[in-house]
Amino acid sequence: MKLENRWRDYWQKMHGTTRGSPPRVSNEEILLSWIGAFVGIGSLAGLGQVFFADGDLVLMIGSFGASAVLLFGAVRSPLAQPRNLLGGHIISALTGVICWKCLYFAPWLAAALAVATAIALMHATRTLHPPGGATALIAVIGSADIHQLSFWYVLVPATLGPLIMLIIALLINNLPRSRRYPEIWF
Repeated sequence: MKLENRWRDYWQKMHGTTRGSPPRVSNEEILLSWIGAFVGIGSLAGLGQVFFADGDLVLMIGSFGASAVLLFGAVRSPLAQPRNLLGGHIISALTGVICWKCLYFAPWLAAALAVATAIALMHATRTLHPPGGATALIAVIGSADIHQLSFWYVLVPATLGPLIMLIIALLINNLPRSRRYPEIWF
């Protein structure tokens, strides 16, 4: 095959295979997603302020916003199931902390290694949860407060936060007959 044809085939892959927009979801689905995300993120923020010193949002990291999208907006996705939610965040947090501790002097390398390794480990353990990549990255690029947490970051927020979100997802996602969560436990 000519080099020219290989390049053309390569670029053709980027056209996509389907046309049009994704199907619209019902108003009930939109409302349930909104309620779930509001209660989930609101609970993490509120509990963090009430139970942790300084009234700080200790239970809150950016990757939980993406977890909320999966838990409440893509309920049936394999990526939103409890094994993936918990395992993805825990494995990724541990990976991120280890990468920071070993490579703090080269933050660019620590960041790249943390995310890439977290993805590989999530694949290997069948716990792929895309927000986990952000959890690993936050352990590296986070503030001095995040770095001071060291391995506590794995427990609070990276384990406790998803556990709270899981409880809320179980309660909210099973209210209507149209939803069932989880599809798979472990």
